[in-house]
Amino acid sequence: MLLTNFIWFIIHAVKNIRILNLTWFASSHWNLLGIFKKLLLVLLSGVLAWAYQAIRPPPPKICGSLDGPPVTSPRIKLRDGRHLSYLEHGVPKESAKYKIIFVHGFANSKHHNLFAGAAFPVLIFHFSHALIEDLKVYTVSFDRPGYGESDPDPNRTLKSLALDIEELADHLGLGSKFYVVGVSMGGELVWPCLKYIPHRLAGVTLVAPVVNHWWPNFPSNITKEVYSQMFKQDQWAHRVAHHLPWLSYWWDTQKWFPSSSVTSQSLAMFCPPVMEILSKFKGLLREAQMDQFMYGKVMMIGFTHVTLQRYIAQRLPWIKYHDLTHAGHLFAFADGMTDTILKTLLNVED
Repeated sequence: MLLTNFIWFIIHAVKNIRILNLTWFASSHWNLLGIFKKLLLVLLSGVLAWAYQAIRPPPPKICGSLDGPPVTSPRIKLRDGRHLSYLEHGVPKESAKYKIIFVHGFANSKHHNLFAGAAFPVLIFHFSHALIEDLKVYTVSFDRPGYGESDPDPNRTLKSLALDIEELADHLGLGSKFYVVGVSMGGELVWPCLKYIPHRLAGVTLVAPVVNHWWPNFPSNITKEVYSQMFKQDQWAHRVAHHLPWLSYWWDTQKWFPSSSVTSQSLAMFCPPVMEILSKFKGLLREAQMDQFMYGKVMMIGFTHVTLQRYIAQRLPWIKYHDLTHAGHLFAFADGMTDTILKTLLNVED
């Protein structure tokens, strides 16, 4: 009897120990799982916080504000309170026969006016100041929103830029009609003027304009052909800009993958005619401490394709299209070309 009771006691004790061990293991397991979940949540929060900071560009420093750079050029106050900075060139507008508003390209500013050689040393060799005087041409260039001394416009649209141009013309008293000239990305932005303020235009010129590859009226076979000829890094840059625009800042500044040939300033995107033009300006640009201009004016060469320009010209017969062979994105800086562009715009005979 005593032996039976002892055996039963041992068996019962072992069962209790096993149950206690299982309970402790289960409790420890859930505690470890809870700790792991908390650590994972903290890690995820940290990654999201880093990603949020990485994709957000730094806040702009507004010219004229307490922590911003000083205002050095005249500005107008627009309808929504923003300021638009500008520079005037040529003959006084009161005596001018032709009045031109110039739209600068990517990474440029109001100082990069194609028809203002006095303010743009790189144009000295092939720009005729006498022509400006003879034709009585007045030009004004402005910093596009977010460039130079112009306030950024977080709500900007293609229409808002056209209205900015119209408001600038009215503020300066340029009259009921004026000319608009845009270079590179500035050329692309002339299209909204044709759409939204055509009644104010005496004429327009698009010099090597950038093209939106996703314009719906482009045939898919043409855009695919053009797209396939781009550098792989530029293809990815286009995809990010179009499908994930909120990721563009991070893509342009990250070092993990090859970024756009434009933002990376790759010499591989320059065709021989452009390289020849750059070789003439290199020393002058260095002396003027304007090396950034060399890239600023040619950056969009990888983003412009003549096939798309030709298609637009074929569909819009009222466009006077000039197709220059053996020329690159910087053809406007070839000897005598600026004068030719000006006389063609104004329909002036030699």
